[in-house]
Amino acid sequence: MFRTWWRDPVDYRALVETFESHGALGRFKFMLGAGGLVMLLIAVLASIAQGDVAGWVGQVQGGVEAAVAGLWTVRWWFLPWPREVESLAWIVVFDLDTTANDLLVHDRVIGVLGVVLLTAMGAYITVFHGPRVLALHIGWTISTSVVLAFLMFRGAMADASRGGGHEREDLALGLAVVLVMVVVVGVMLPFVQFCHWLLRADALSDPLTGLLNRRGLDAHLSAHIGHCRRESAYVATVDIDRFKAVNDTFGHLFGDEVLTGAAERLRAAAEPDALIARTGGEEFVIVGCLREDAAAVGERLRAAVETMPGLPVVITASVGVAVLDGSRASGPYDVAAYRRLLRGSDSAMYRAKRRGGNAVALAGRDEPPRRRRKPSVPEIHPEEAELRGGFVWPPG
Repeated sequence: MFRTWWRDPVDYRALVETFESHGALGRFKFMLGAGGLVMLLIAVLASIAQGDVAGWVGQVQGGVEAAVAGLWTVRWWFLPWPREVESLAWIVVFDLDTTANDLLVHDRVIGVLGVVLLTAMGAYITVFHGPRVLALHIGWTISTSVVLAFLMFRGAMADASRGGGHEREDLALGLAVVLVMVVVVGVMLPFVQFCHWLLRADALSDPLTGLLNRRGLDAHLSAHIGHCRRESAYVATVDIDRFKAVNDTFGHLFGDEVLTGAAERLRAAAEPDALIARTGGEEFVIVGCLREDAAAVGERLRAAVETMPGLPVVITASVGVAVLDGSRASGPYDVAAYRRLLRGSDSAMYRAKRRGGNAVALAGRDEPPRRRRKPSVPEIHPEEAELRGGFVWPPG
């Protein structure tokens, strides 16, 4: 579980779209811009507190700190939400500027206050970026704290040589700063991010089969696009044939067993890097890179369902496959292209249904009907089933 969390590519754009759909993005922008005003105020107060003691280096650094804080506020208040690359760039600028200010100020107490700002940036990373970016920020923050503690101790030693005698107190204060950063940044932020990831992963998965749900499929499509940039991509829609009859005949517990078994068989039949989702009651979607004939992919998925072991009846499925040829694609691989594939595979799956089920249909291609095994559960019109008072399996 922790390995999956560490390797999970956080879909930055999907997160931003989620917050925007709930009307929260504007409030987030206001709060982040207000944080820049606080940084600007801290820079001004630090400059006043130090007076002329800091020298020209401190004055330049204070001016840079104030400029970065002002740009930060203007950016968040008056421009759209940044893309992922710009967001990462702002994190780098913020960390470098804050660390430089913490280490160059003459008053080490002001430097300690600056380290707290690195914790605030860590909270932003916790929400919008992955654990690897957070790990880099944690390492940078703790390293800054260690260097700051060393400078505090060295300054105390210099004062002691002049008869100050406060080296023990400053050493204790420096160690306390490091320990606080370890606990807050190194322990609490990863804990919060892991819980955030776990709850999000649970919301994007199907509780019965453990596959992605429809929302999870939509959330992972953007991150999956890069897997097939030099290959053709396919989307397969798999629908269990006459699933309502299965439920009515054997009960819903047996229907759940069929769904979980189909999920396991599809997971084993699909490529290791394919996305597999249960998008409806008895409908599954597989998104992958095409490394063989599309008909062969569909036939493998159909056979995987038909050969489920341990069931008292043979379960069949209808499969529709749509392909985007990477060498002939008219546009780039993007979410819109995959959604077109989803519509195409869904239409092809219904064509396979109209042929009687237990069949494979390719989008944009009409195939002649093929010989197939007679379905194990008879298809009965709902009105006929009502007149007959249901039906019993096996017949007779």
